Order: sequence, then structure tokens, then C-alpha cells
Amino acid sequence: MSSRSSCAGCARASTSSGGVFDEGRLRARLEELQTESSRPGLWEQRERAERVLREKSRVEREVVFFERLATLLEEVELLLELAAEADDPDTRDEAAEKLAAAGRDLEEAETRRLLGGEHDACNAIISINSGAGGTDACDWAEMLSRMYKRWADSHSLTIEELDSQVGDEAGIRSVTFTVSGDYAFGYLKAEEGVHRLVRISPFDSQSRRHTAFASVSVVPELDDSIDVEIDDKDLRIDTYRAGGAGGQHVNKTDSAVRITHLPTNVVVQCQNERSQHKNRAAALKVLRGRLYERARLEHEEKMAAARGEQRQIEFGSQIRSYTLHPQQRVKDHRTGLEAGDVEGVLAGNIDRFIRATLLQKAASRGDAS
Repeated sequence: MSSRSSCAGCARASTSSGGVFDEGRLRARLEELQTESSRPGLWEQRERAERVLREKSRVEREVVFFERLATLLEEVELLLELAAEADDPDTRDEAAEKLAAAGRDLEEAETRRLLGGEHDACNAIISINSGAGGTDACDWAEMLSRMYKRWADSHSLTIEELDSQVGDEAGIRSVTFTVSGDYAFGYLKAEEGVHRLVRISPFDSQSRRHTAFASVSVVPELDDSIDVEIDDKDLRIDTYRAGGAGGQHVNKTDSAVRITHLPTNVVVQCQNERSQHKNRAAALKVLRGRLYERARLEHEEKMAAARGEQRQIEFGSQIRSYTLHPQQRVKDHRTGLEAGDVEGVLAGNIDRFIRATLLQKAASRGDAS
């Protein structure tokens, strides 16, 4: 078999191996969505029409992704043949660069293939809360928020902050924001848990080493097609004046909204919008996501108990440690993966940790290839 057919065969195998990224299934789904999007009367149901168009755009991007990958591999094969014929090192170097780019795309495709959960394609709602560690914990929560926002930027995902509570001296006590784009929840669900920071505290006049904790919660942003029953009488809705950095942008009306779901004591709040109505709608969206995830986890625990499984209780224990002193190291305690470039990780380079966690979860379900 020639190098050209071998490489093309590899590309075809990667796009037809099942899971989320089955190219044949994607193209069939795209045809269905194109038919549906051109159906007369589609916009009589606005929410359904918007869902159809969002999915159509996502599937189109996935099809284009595979077309680009196949083209890139063909270019690599052609360059390799030309380099062999002309014994041209520059052409070989160009082929190597394109092959490296194709390798990164293939790795991304393999990672996305793990995203077959019911809501993995949804937007994500992230909440970060400072824990033990005082001012260092508030600073750490802000560092984590910046890390995820930089990760989102590098993946062309959109951030919208819903609520933020500043710390007394520095950092933030809590922040909630949405990450919008393809498979945002599928990727970011791997980040849920407690994160630990060890460093020389910049807030300690004696320059001692401190440990700080912050928790990360990730839930899907659900559309109205997902039924989550919320009874109005189970809600306590409080309004208050939105906080801010001061100056002319301070909100002078009680537009911020805090909603407490009384049966579960789940509390959500939003103050990003100037309108109380919009803040209430955004807070309810966060509440729906959290209640859905709560119900899902409770169901999984009951099923595990029925099967007699011994499930480890990990609430409150860190999933990852970021050590800045005495050595530079990031370690994920679930997968054992370590990295020495702490600054790079804090700048948003967390794909390796996300991939390792998704692979581990797939292996535990028995569906990793």
C-alpha cells in the first residue's frame, strides 16, 4: 500500500470509528437538519428553530473539521513524495510541520470522540468558590477563573460572567460564568472538584508557604427541551443592589437576583445584567442546570448501590494540586498526570488534563477504544 493510501485510510478510520465523530453519521444528520431548517413554518416555534440552527451550525463545523484534516493529510503525503523525489530537506521540513498539525487535529478528534454524554454538546456553567485559605483562597479562585477564561479564548469559546463576589482584600470569593460553544460542557466537566494551590503567599509579610483551596462546579446550560420541574412556591427570590468597582457604572437599583430552592437549599444568583428580569432569567437557567445535575448524581448513586458497588466518597478532597514552591508542579490526583510548566497550565494550557480525565472515565465505563 502506498504512503498516500495508507495515510488517507488512517484519516477515514478516525472519522468513522463511531462515537460522536462518525463522519457518515454526521453527514446524514446534516442532511436532516438542512431539510428541517428549510421547512416552512419552522419559526412558528422560535425556540425549536433556534435549537435546529444551533445544531446545524455545530454539525457543519464538525464536517468541515474532517474535510480540513483529510486535505491536510493529503498535502503531507504529496510533500513527502516530492521531498523523496527531489531529496529536498525544506520540503521534508514543511511536510513534518503539516504532519504535526494533523497529529494535533487527530488528537482533538479522538478527545471529542469521548464526548458522547447526553449534554456534552451543551454550553457550560462554571461556578468557582474560594475555600480554606483566607485571602490566598480568594486570590486562588480568581487565578482559576482566569485560567478557564484563557482556555476558553484559546478554543474560540465565548465567556459571559453572571455573578462575581469580590474578596475582602484581594481576589474573589465566588464567580459564575457561562462558557458557550461546541462541547463546552463535555470538556469542562472534567474540571469539577476541589483545586489546591501551594505557594509562598504574597499576602504573608514573613513570606511563608501557604495552602489554599477553591472548588469548581460545572453544570450544563439546558435549553427548554429538557424538563426540570421547578415549582414557584419552592423558590425564595431576593433582590439586592449589584456590586461593582465603583464610579459611574455602579448599579443604583435592586437589579441583582438571588434565588434559593428551598427543598434542596441550592442558591444561585446573578447581577451581570442591568435588568432585574434578565438577571432572574439567567439565575433560573443556572438553577435548572444545578438541579438537573443533582438529580443525575443521585440516580447514579442509587444505581451503584443497587449493583453493590463501593463508591469512594471524594467530596472535599482535591482533584488537582498546583505547587509553586518548593518545586514547580501540577499533579492531577485522579489520573496521576503531572506537568512541570505551572505557568503554562495557569495560562489555560489544560487540554492534557482534560483529555486524561475523559480517557480515564471512558475506560472505567469500558467504552474507550
